Parts: sequence; C-alpha cells; structure tokens
Amino acid sequence: MFADSEGPRGLTRRSMLGGVVGAGLLEVLASGASADREAMAATLPAGTAAILPPGTAAPRPRIYTRREWKATPPRHPATVLDRAPTRIIVHHTEWPNSADETLAHAFRISREIQELHMDSNGWDDIGQQFTISRGGFVMEGRNRSLRAVHDGRLAVGAQVLHHNGHTIGIENEGTYMKAAVPGRLWSSLVEVCAWLCEAYGLDPARAIVGHRDYNDTDCPGDVLYARLPELRDAVAARLNGSPPPAQADGGPPEDGGPVPEHDQGAEHSPSPGHHPDTEPGTGAGDGPAPRASHLDHGHPSGQEFSEPTRRP
Repeated sequence: MFADSEGPRGLTRRSMLGGVVGAGLLEVLASGASADREAMAATLPAGTAAILPPGTAAPRPRIYTRREWKATPPRHPATVLDRAPTRIIVHHTEWPNSADETLAHAFRISREIQELHMDSNGWDDIGQQFTISRGGFVMEGRNRSLRAVHDGRLAVGAQVLHHNGHTIGIENEGTYMKAAVPGRLWSSLVEVCAWLCEAYGLDPARAIVGHRDYNDTDCPGDVLYARLPELRDAVAARLNGSPPPAQADGGPPEDGGPVPEHDQGAEHSPSPGHHPDTEPGTGAGDGPAPRASHLDHGHPSGQEFSEPTRRP
C-alpha cells in the first residue's frame, strides 16, 4: 500500500504498527541517525523531554522505536501530511497464533513483516504505522509514524486500499477468526487507540473501525471485529480518566519510551507531482502462506474521506 514509483506489484493481503507519548514527560534516549538512515528519526538529546498539553487523559503506552527493533532503513522517507487521520484501522496479521509472548519475538515479527513488504512486495518500507504483538508489546511501523503522531500529522502508510491518505493502521499479531484476543494484546490496543484519539482529537465512537469496513477482507477477524464496539467504549472510558484495562496476565511496562526529535530527508507534504505513497495492493489475498494472506494495501487515491461501508 505504499507509494512506490515503479507501479503495482503482485501482492495478496497485508500486515502492519507502535507509538509513544502520553500525559506528562516522555522518557527519551540519546542517539543520532546516520546519513544512510535518513528516515530513521533521531531521538531527542539526553536530558530533554517532550511534553503533551496539560490535562491530557491519554495513556502512555511503551512504544518501541524502529531503531530498537532494528528496522531496515526505508528506500524513501514516508510522506507526512499536515493533517490528522480521520480513522484508526484495526488489523490482524492473519499469521499463526504464536505462544511466544517475549519482546524478542515481538521485534522479530516486526522485522519479518518489513521484510515481506519490502522484499516480496517491493514497497518502500513496512506498511502499517504500528504493530502490537500477542504479548502486548507495541512497535512503531512505517518510518516517521511516531514523530508524526507527536506532531499531530499523518505519516502515510500502506494498510487500507484507497484510504491510506486519511487513516492510521494498527496491526495486531495473530489470526482472530475464531481465536480469542490475548489479554495483553487487548490492553495495549486500548492504550494505543486512546493515545491516538487524544493526540488527534478523535472521537473513538466514530474513528475506530476494522479493515473490512473499507476493503473486501476478513480482517481483523470475526472475533476481534465483533469486539470493536467494546474497544470504542474502553477507549472512551480511558479518555474520561478511567484506569487501564486489567491485565490478569501482566504485560509490558507503560514507560513511554523515546520519541524521535525530528525527521530527516523529506518534507512534511508531498512534492509537486508526487502522489503520497503509491505502493498499491492488488492481490485478493488468497495465497497459501499465512504472511501473504492479509496484504490489502494501496495508495491513498479514490474515496479518501468516505464513511466506512459497514461496522459493528
């Protein structure tokens, strides 16, 4: 779903996304970005902090950066639009439901998704903006996504055919046609959605939708899709000051994590004559390999601000 100048590639269906920020101060890391990683944003200098507007009710999910999960540098920096998204798209990877809930596994699936999108599909980078593992770990996906959210902008991804120019995607590891959603994943999904709604001023009752609401796909699975009304309610409750959802099985720490200080190598709006991220997804998604069964992304042309066709 991204925008590559070489035109359509044969694909099938999708995969995608991590973020940071919350109330108060954000913990930051000291590091720089090398020239060959121009779209891998540098972190804030040591001793500095990023601050959200006072009084925010948004949670502070720990979002692991691309640098932390050792992402491959993108071929080109993502286009960053000077506007907020209108919808948060919930996905599932349609990969096997792994019992490995470690951080190492979470980092590994991010790298595998990126490898699929870049090497098999020929895209500039991983498609989704954020990824959540079954263990509840949240990772930044498409380059520039984390900083864009912090700035109230949208780093254009490749996760919803014809609607990438106004949506932000969260890829949830696993297949949820019949299987239950793990508690840790669910808790992180609530926290990330609440953070995004706070950052962009979105109403969860309208903003949170499933991939199938826009495209002809089973994503995010019947079970997860049926829980979207519950997700909207949980996010609304968090924005109203309710505590995070209970995690009987524990989960990753909510310590914020680093936020990129700035983006390098690209402007905040598309250059003249360049359509934002035109890596189109054209496959029907019926390939036998789990990792190729959910890749319905496309460029942000078409009905960009239309309502979803259906939703629970």
